[in-house]
Amino acid sequence: MIKLHTYAKKAAVAAASVMVVGALAACGNGGDNAKDGDKEKALTIYSGQHTEVTEALTKEFTKETGIKVDVREGSSNELAHQVAEEGDKSPADIIFTEETAPLVMLSEKGLLEKIDSKALDNMDDQYEDPDGTWVGLLARSRVVAYNPDVVKESELPKSVFDFAKPEWKDKVAYVPTSGAFTNQISAMIMLYGEDETKQWLEGLKKYGKQYKNNKIALDAVEKGDVGAALINNYYWDNEAKEKGADKMNSKLYYFGNGDIGDMISLSGAGIVKSSSHKEEAQKFMEFATEEKGQQVLTDTSSQYPLNSSVDTKDMKPFSELNPPKEALDLGEYSDGEQALELLQEVGLL
Repeated sequence: MIKLHTYAKKAAVAAASVMVVGALAACGNGGDNAKDGDKEKALTIYSGQHTEVTEALTKEFTKETGIKVDVREGSSNELAHQVAEEGDKSPADIIFTEETAPLVMLSEKGLLEKIDSKALDNMDDQYEDPDGTWVGLLARSRVVAYNPDVVKESELPKSVFDFAKPEWKDKVAYVPTSGAFTNQISAMIMLYGEDETKQWLEGLKKYGKQYKNNKIALDAVEKGDVGAALINNYYWDNEAKEKGADKMNSKLYYFGNGDIGDMISLSGAGIVKSSSHKEEAQKFMEFATEEKGQQVLTDTSSQYPLNSSVDTKDMKPFSELNPPKEALDLGEYSDGEQALELLQEVGLL
């Protein structure tokens, strides 16, 4: 049974500071769904989520409520820091992030509004900020995609650490530029220390094969160019949804023993305290957490809904995942900046 609870504030705030760029105000409008004349009435969402996920949710929300939405896209960290810089003049009503650390940072600064109980009651409180200022909406798992024509399931290791050994030379794909990979390195540093994590990265660099992004890494597994790839579950689940799982050349492998290779991460959202549309923002949070909104999110993203009444269809049941128990308090992950520095030191960035 998965249990994710109180987030450690110091580590989460540090993680939210990673990769902040100078020109935050340059974040463009990603999906402006409101007409120019209606912008004052539109709900403004700063979104660090995948475009198609945000678009699907906001389209259904507008259809359901009649409330228009203006979406401004950027990285989750950049947008959170933009909200912090804008202060009480921020035009944002909602911030929807790929990770929860930026939300923790904003909550700590007192920049998020308490979410109404209607929305919070839709979710287990283990997926929420203790003060109710943000809530997790989706979860994703790190997995191994493997090609049984190249490597048998019985040959797969019991730990992700074993992929950094000579027997996996040119057989395992990884994406060091991926944010999910960086998060995993942060967790490794916290759980096992920098030295052991560095040794793993050095072994992975020596024996593994680097790819530009997770989709390309999965394609390499599908083609048999490599035997396995370290990715997030939704890359495989999305492709299986399009093709049909029986037409996939690859399969998913979970270590199933509490290994860090099965790490879970959350995406979430909160209401910006300076919002001039708090009533509409509360309605959005309620919609995003109730069954209909959660179904839209999981159907679009192949990530796990955090409302337990929602059907995940062909995905491995969330309750059957077995991430590392020591790392379930996600905010305890060591600071993301340390992970980036280590990746640079090893020569992977």
